[in-house]
Amino acid sequence: MIDALSTTLTYVALGAALWALVLLIADKPLQPLRRSSLAVLGLLALLELGLLVQTVLGFVRMFGTDRELDKLTFGGYLVGSLVVLPLAVFWALAERSRWGPGVLLVGCLAIPVLILRLNQIWSTNV
Repeated sequence: MIDALSTTLTYVALGAALWALVLLIADKPLQPLRRSSLAVLGLLALLELGLLVQTVLGFVRMFGTDRELDKLTFGGYLVGSLVVLPLAVFWALAERSRWGPGVLLVGCLAIPVLILRLNQIWSTNV
């Protein structure tokens, strides 16, 4: 994988998770018309764009390599990292209580775990 992209995506996901934690503690549900919610949604859109780039590059590198790699598992983690965030955002927007940002927090914390696992799969089969 591309180390700089993975590291950047991990830090952005952790920053978004911290923001979601602040919203959770402040008891502010995610509302698209509120300025703080728009800012976090913009950050999440940027994160999703980065995850899309990582997914495309990951599939290109997966099919262009001669490594012994479990392609199904690696592809599953690539697609999973791309799908988790939109589901968490949709659920957080639908949940009007304080637990909407909690769902977003869990979704944002899942992204670094998925990226770490992608890097482990990629690097163990050199």
